[in-house]
Amino acid sequence: MELAYYSDYAVRLVNTEEPARGKDTLTSVEAVRALFGANQSAARRATDADVTRFRSVRARLRAVFEAADGGDETLSVDLLNSLLLEFPVSPQISGHDFRDDDGRPLWHMHLADHPSNATAGYAAIAAMGLAFHLTEYGVDRLGLCEAAPCRNAYLDTSTNRSRRYCSDRCATRANVAAYRARKRLEAERAENTGRTADSTQPASADGDRRPGLRGR
Repeated sequence: MELAYYSDYAVRLVNTEEPARGKDTLTSVEAVRALFGANQSAARRATDADVTRFRSVRARLRAVFEAADGGDETLSVDLLNSLLLEFPVSPQISGHDFRDDDGRPLWHMHLADHPSNATAGYAAIAAMGLAFHLTEYGVDRLGLCEAAPCRNAYLDTSTNRSRRYCSDRCATRANVAAYRARKRLEAERAENTGRTADSTQPASADGDRRPGLRGR
């Protein structure tokens, strides 16, 4: 498993809340366990107490994305470093059960956490994964969706650093909104232009601005 894979842990946790919409799906131990995905052994460690602890880590991770999205690289790194110090991990070489054609394990780096609770284990993996992504691709690859009021976190892996939205759905919604806004502006400009042209027509003796009526 590539270490950068773990950065998705951070995104999944941050996106359990949509502050602008007042939505929060992190309300039960079942929701906490769902964040672990296939890592069911780690998920089983979660208790009701982890709901509050997960929310605290979530706020700190969102702050990392907010600082990066706002262009404050130093703050983003400082916030992430504080998480790395508080929730350490140990890298280990792992092969699992996968084998290549020669019958050898497919060795890869794995992050082994030594948590006192489920939150500590998840936070350690999420912070380390995000750190690998940040140092590999740059702080500006950590973003928040521009399709208001979404503001979900995302990791930009595009070749030209062009990603602005967390999903295709938000990108489509934003493009439709922008198109409608342009059409409204064009309509308003056309209406104003018409009014201006009408107001500049020469007036007849009786005040009628229609051309060709003077002298009739």
